This record gives sequence, structure tokens and C-alpha cells, in this order.
Amino acid sequence: MKKKPLISIVITYYRKRKFIEKTINSILSQTYKNYELIFVYDDEVKNEINFLKKILTKIKRKKIIINSKNLGVAKARNIAIKRSKGLYIAFIDSDDLWKKNKLYNQLDFMQKNSYYFTFTSYGIINEKGKVIGERNVFFDANYNNLYYSNFIGLNTVMIHKRLISKISFPSLKTQEDFALWLKLARNGFKLKHLNQSLSFWRKSKKSLSTNTFQKISDAFKLYYFYEKKNFIFSIYSVLVLAYNKFIKSFN
Repeated sequence: MKKKPLISIVITYYRKRKFIEKTINSILSQTYKNYELIFVYDDEVKNEINFLKKILTKIKRKKIIINSKNLGVAKARNIAIKRSKGLYIAFIDSDDLWKKNKLYNQLDFMQKNSYYFTFTSYGIINEKGKVIGERNVFFDANYNNLYYSNFIGLNTVMIHKRLISKISFPSLKTQEDFALWLKLARNGFKLKHLNQSLSFWRKSKKSLSTNTFQKISDAFKLYYFYEKKNFIFSIYSVLVLAYNKFIKSFN
């Protein structure tokens, strides 16, 4: 790798104290070292700030943003992106993990091919960190194959600052990443797949119990308001999306 540009790593945090230290350690273990961390504390309750600052002392280049109240992941990420200095942006949730070569391999792939958006396959772990599955993808994403199934894991994405600065996460409580991927694909941007598994998504009790009504409601908003489909087709799209997610949960 000839060029070693700065990568901005974005984490939004809301009451995930149990796993955050493991997440930070997976960042510290990266073989690619030219990065900054943009950490957004997105909670009106401030009792975990000192604990987090202690963990984050290990990361030399960082910005800690403390929101006065819970704004939600979409707005929190948009704030982080605006404060970032990196040429590339990578995302990781505060309970997920990266393999040590995640940043290096993905950046190398993007630079060699002049790609502006890439994603990878990823592993699934439980609350104890045991690998319980794999989400394998073998193809690039486009509007048609992405429309009914969000197979792009947020923590696998790396995106060029020039691209993400033109567009932002929409204000949804859930499905916000899916809405962004669809908007990019709809506008003709290439969403390229690197055929490697470089991260882990943690399947926790909280992720399983997330308000189902909220997810359905946001999926409808995504199709009806953001993708501008008619009412009937939006309902149909939500049903197909839910069915595909249900089937995927068994694979």
C-alpha cells in the first residue's frame, strides 16, 4: 500500500457498557494505524462518561462528542461524519468486533480499484463472543438485489468521505443504514463487495428484543417516504423484507 490516508472510525454509544471495551480493543488491534476515532456518547444519562474516557485513553487520536440527549444513531452518526477528518469513514457499533486486518485489507482493496464504497461478509457472535454463524455475500450490491434485503452490515462498510459528505443517514430510529444504502444505489453509486469476512456482529438479547413495531414502521417510512413508492407497494415491500429477514435468521 503506497498511500496511507487517515481513516475516521465512527462509534455511537448508548448504554452498551458490557461490550464496549472489547470493541475498542478490536480497534486497537488493527494492523493499519493511521486512524482517528469519532466517539459519540448519545445518551442524556451521563453516569458512564468517566468509565468510557478511561477506556478511550488507549486511543491517541480521537474526538469524544457528548450529546445533551439521545438523538438516535442516524443523527449521531451524521454529527460524527461532520467532525471527521479522514479521507475514508468506517463504522462499528459499540458491541461489535473487527478482525485485526479489517482496515488494511479494505482500504487496500478500495485504493487499488478506486472504489468509493465497499462492504464485506461478516461473522455472527453471541453475547459470550462465540461464533454462531456467518453472513456470506458473494456479489456487489445494486438497487434491485438490495431492495428487499439489507445484506450490507454497517460494521463492514468503508466509504470515501467525498461520497458520504454529499448524503447523510436519514432520520429513522431503525433501518437508517438500509435507507442510506438504497439511496446510494438508486443514485447510481457502486456498492462493491470485498470477498472476505473481516468483522463480527453481536447477536444479543437486546438486538433480538428491539421493538418489532418500530422496525416495521420505519421500513414502511423507508419505502413510502424515502423511496417514494405508493401505499400498497410499500406495504408489500415491508412484507417481503420481513419475510427475507425471517428466512435469513435460520441460515
